[in-house]
Amino acid sequence: MKKIVLAYSGGLDTSIILKWLQENYKAEVIAYTSDIGQVMSKEKVIKNAKNLGVKKIIIENLKNTFVKDYVFPMIRAHAVYEGVYLLGTSIARPLIAKRQIAIAKKFKAFAVSHGATGKGNDQVRFELGY
Repeated sequence: MKKIVLAYSGGLDTSIILKWLQENYKAEVIAYTSDIGQVMSKEKVIKNAKNLGVKKIIIENLKNTFVKDYVFPMIRAHAVYEGVYLLGTSIARPLIAKRQIAIAKKFKAFAVSHGATGKGNDQVRFELGY
């Protein structure tokens, strides 16, 4: 069976795309969640994925890597949007994409996916990371 690694938050958008991938590609979806320090319920992520028939759920703690390799360089570069907003969400997408690719290789998946809104900034960030 074909495998797809989905960047999965456990929320509505990624749950809908998860089911769509299962039905339209007849694929086994591996739900991948990066813990970069955001507020999230691991139990909710696991429960939602299992309720959708997912057999493989990976929640990876990337807090140290995220801070050391992404946040600190961003701060050193004074990367602040409009002089006010830190870029925590946007800077996380390349790391998530990088880890998705590594997991896809490990499990011999034929594709990776995300649940970002079409033509939105996150879509671009993920897809440039792939």
